[in-house]
Amino acid sequence: MSGHLVVPSRSDGAAPTTNPALCIAPVTTVEWYSHSDKRGVCMSVEVELKAVVREPAAVAARLEGMCGPGREEIYRDTYYDGQGEELGRGDRELRVRTVVGSGGVRTVLTYKGPRLDGASEAKPEYETEVADAKAVDAIVRGLGYRPVIRFEKHCRNYALRESGWDLLATLVRVPELNGTFIEIEAVVAEGEVASALGAVRSALAGLGIHVGDLTTELYTEAVAKAR
Repeated sequence: MSGHLVVPSRSDGAAPTTNPALCIAPVTTVEWYSHSDKRGVCMSVEVELKAVVREPAAVAARLEGMCGPGREEIYRDTYYDGQGEELGRGDRELRVRTVVGSGGVRTVLTYKGPRLDGASEAKPEYETEVADAKAVDAIVRGLGYRPVIRFEKHCRNYALRESGWDLLATLVRVPELNGTFIEIEAVVAEGEVASALGAVRSALAGLGIHVGDLTTELYTEAVAKAR
């Protein structure tokens, strides 16, 4: 997920828009669409597609022409795993992200379960904002997990509405990687994954992103290879 900035998965009762990539103003608040799983725990599924951007200036101009300037932020990510790397081997993620932007600095703790399918980055996700990055690092280490990789993402966020779904589009540069990436995501209930994924694909197409440019390689994998 692009992280802290999440818009509700559905528009507020309005009929689906006829514009295939209608922008709404960049949001500044955090709001989760969620439901309870069998344990009564609040859960959401992050539906995301990521692609290489072949023409970054053109895609950025298209987004900003519809939305105006995006919201610039730097994500400082630390991923953790156990000594036996059981999280990574199980396609799970434990991350502490510090977000630096015009609104200040905040830290978010995220756990992601295994992918629901091989076509997207749809994963069950639990996330909460924490007050003290050093304290949460100490807690995670105390539970037996250790940092396995750290890196920065330089992001510009835009909120889009597509086919009745509110989506978050993020242009991403990672200093250690070549090129620019785009992520488009929604946070939904598990039964809504297929519909939301269709909206994400449509939004990418509307921005001129081709199917052949999609990638499922994780930033953690790409950065590790680059080092």
